[in-house]
Amino acid sequence: MAAAVPRLLPLLLLLTLTAPPAAAAAALATAAAAKNVSIDSATLSFADLTLLGDSFLRNGSVGLTRDTGVPSSSAGSVLCTQPVAFRGPNATDATAVASFAARFSFVIDNPNAGAAGGDGIAFFVSPGRATLGATGGYLGLFNSSGSAKNGSAAAIVAVEFDTMANPEFADTSDNHVGLDLGSPVSVAVADLAASGIDLRSGNLTTAWIDYRSADRRLEVFLSYAPAPKPKRPVLSVAVDLSPYLNGAMYVGFSASTEGSTQQHTIKEWTFQTFDLPSTANSSSFESNATSNSSDQAVPTSTAHHKRVGLALGILGPVALAVAFVFFAWVSIRKLIQLTARNDGAFSPELLKGPRKFSYKELSAATKGFHASRVVGKGAFGTVYKAAMPGAATTTTTYAVKRSTQAHQSRSEFVAELSVIACLRHKNLVQLEGWCDDKGELLLVYEYMPNGSLDRALYGEPCTLSWPQRYTVAAGIASVLSYLHQECEQRVIHRDIKTSNILLDGNLSPRLGDFGLARLMDHNKSPVSTLTAGTMGYLAPEYLQSGKATEQTDVFSYGVVVLEVCCGRRPIDKDDSGGKNVNLVDWVWRLHGEDRLIEAADARLAGEFDRDEMLRLLLVGLSCANPNCEERPAMRRVVQILNREAEPAPVPRKKPLLVFSSSASMKLQEIAFSCGDDVRGGYSVANPTSPKSEGGDIER
Repeated sequence: MAAAVPRLLPLLLLLTLTAPPAAAAAALATAAAAKNVSIDSATLSFADLTLLGDSFLRNGSVGLTRDTGVPSSSAGSVLCTQPVAFRGPNATDATAVASFAARFSFVIDNPNAGAAGGDGIAFFVSPGRATLGATGGYLGLFNSSGSAKNGSAAAIVAVEFDTMANPEFADTSDNHVGLDLGSPVSVAVADLAASGIDLRSGNLTTAWIDYRSADRRLEVFLSYAPAPKPKRPVLSVAVDLSPYLNGAMYVGFSASTEGSTQQHTIKEWTFQTFDLPSTANSSSFESNATSNSSDQAVPTSTAHHKRVGLALGILGPVALAVAFVFFAWVSIRKLIQLTARNDGAFSPELLKGPRKFSYKELSAATKGFHASRVVGKGAFGTVYKAAMPGAATTTTTYAVKRSTQAHQSRSEFVAELSVIACLRHKNLVQLEGWCDDKGELLLVYEYMPNGSLDRALYGEPCTLSWPQRYTVAAGIASVLSYLHQECEQRVIHRDIKTSNILLDGNLSPRLGDFGLARLMDHNKSPVSTLTAGTMGYLAPEYLQSGKATEQTDVFSYGVVVLEVCCGRRPIDKDDSGGKNVNLVDWVWRLHGEDRLIEAADARLAGEFDRDEMLRLLLVGLSCANPNCEERPAMRRVVQILNREAEPAPVPRKKPLLVFSSSASMKLQEIAFSCGDDVRGGYSVANPTSPKSEGGDIER
C-alpha cells in the first residue's frame, strides 16, 4: 500500500492542474442534473423510495392503503426519493419542458364484498417529497383547503383513477379517469363505462400515461394486464404542462379511502423522460459563429495558420486528458491489485488452533466435492461431508464449506475465518481448519451429525421434544451473550436463523455460519454496512439503516425462539394456504387476545411444560419488539431462561415503529426473501398526522 501512494501523487497534481474552474464545474453539474431519466421499479432499492402515510412494501409491490374495518380512513403515498428534472437550463417556453411516459400495473380491491367503494388511486408529479394530504376524494394529495402538504398544490400534476363519485369535486361517475392540475377537481374527465374497464373489479390493470411537450397533449391508456398497450386512449387532453413542471419534481403514487375499505396496490412501474432540451442557446450560438466567419474577409494564409492553431489548441488538451486517464487507470489498477493481495492474504501463524489443509486431501475426503456429499447450501457456499483418514483404521468426519464464487466471496471467507478462529464456546461450531489453494476458499468445521435446527424443526416428523427445544433456546442465548458481552471484541453475527443453528450428537445447539459476522470494539459504535442477512429475521432498524448491533441479533433470536415454540416459519401461509402470515404478528395477536398458549406447536400434542412455554413465548416477543431500546440484552435473556429473573412485561398490542427509509436492499430481494410489510411513516390511528417523512417496518 505504501509503495502505491507515491504513484498517486502525480495523479492528484495533474487532476488539480486540469480541474475546471468553479463556474465551469457548476455548469457541468447543472447539465448533468438536467438530463433524461429512466426509472424501473425492478431495479429500485428501499433507499430509492419515500413511503408516506399507510403505504408499505410487500412481496415487491407497494400497498398504499390498509385493510381496515368499516368505517375507517386510510391514505398513503410512495415517491421516488431522487427528483426528476423536467426542464433544461434557462428553459422558458413550453417546448423546453421534457416529455414523459409512465407505465404501471395496479390493483384496486374491496375486501368487504358488497360494501361501497373507496376513493381511488393517482399517479402524480409534485414539487415536494413529503406530499400527503387528506383522505377521501383528496386522494392523499390535497387537503380540504385545496393546498398540498409541504409543496405548492398549484404545481401538482395528477392523473386519478377514481372509484367514488364525489359531487363536491364534480365527479361524473364512480369509475372514471381524470386529470388534476393543482386541485382535486379534474380539468378533464373520461368515464370508463364504455371502455370495458372496471377499476373496482380487483383485476390487475395496466395504465400508460404519455405526455408530449411538443404537441402539448396528455394521453391515458388502460388495459387489463397482460394485454399490450391499446391503440386508443381512454383520455386525451390538449394541455400545456409547462407551468406545472418547474425544474426538479418528484414522481409517485397516492391513494386513499374513507368510510369504507379499499386496498390499492402498485405492482410494478416504469417512468422515463425524453426530449429534454440540451443547454439553451446552443444552436443559436453555433449559427452566430458560422455567420460571423462567413462575413469576415480573412487572408488564406492567416486563416490556415488560425486553423492550425485552433487544431493544436483542441488536440493538445485532448491528448493530455487521454494520457491522464491512461495513467490513472494503470496506477489505480496496480493499487487495487496490491490492496487485494494485502486483504486476501493471511498467515497460518495468525491462526492459533485451526490448521491449514491441502486442497488435495480435502478433495479426496469429499470424493472430489461430489454432489452425493452435499449436506447443505448457504449464501456464500456449499457444505460437504468429508471423511478424512486418520491413524490406523479410524476416520474423522468434517464439514467442509466451499465458496461457490471464490473471487467474489474472499472478503466473506476472510471475515468468517478471522472471527470464528479466536472464539471458544460450547455452543459454537468449532473451526478445525482452512484452505486457500488452487483459487479455492475452504473452511473445515467439526461435523454435526443431526444437521440444522431448521431440518429438525420442520421435518416430518419433527424430531425435537419440548425439553430439547428449550435447551436449544437456552444454548443459543448463552452463546449470543458470550459473543456480545464476554469476548474481547464484540461479535455481531447478523444472520441468526434456524438453518444456521446446528445440532450435535446430543442435540445440543451449535451456532455457525459467520460469513456475515463483524468484530468491533466494545467502546465503539457499529459502522454502517450494506444490509445483509435473511428477510423475516432482520430487525426493522437494521433493514432501514444497515447498521448491525447486538440488538439486531436479539431481534433475530426472538424470531428463532418463536419458531421453536410454535413450529412455524417467520413468514408462513395461513391455514387456508393463501395469505402470508408474519409469525411475530400472529403470536402478538394471540397475546393481545389472552390466548398466548395457543401459539404452542400442535405437533407437541400438549406434551410441554406450560410455564416454560409461556416464559419462552414472552421472551421471543420481548426480543422481537420493533423498538430496539425495548429489547432485553442477551445476558438478561439467559437469566430469564435459567429462572434467575422474570420475563419483562410485554404489551398486549404490538408497538409501532416510525423512521425514514434509507436501506439498500432491492425491492425484488425483499419480495424474494419474505413478504414482510415495510410500512409508511404516519400514525395508523391518525393517517393524516405525520410522524416522519419516511417509512416504518412492521413485523
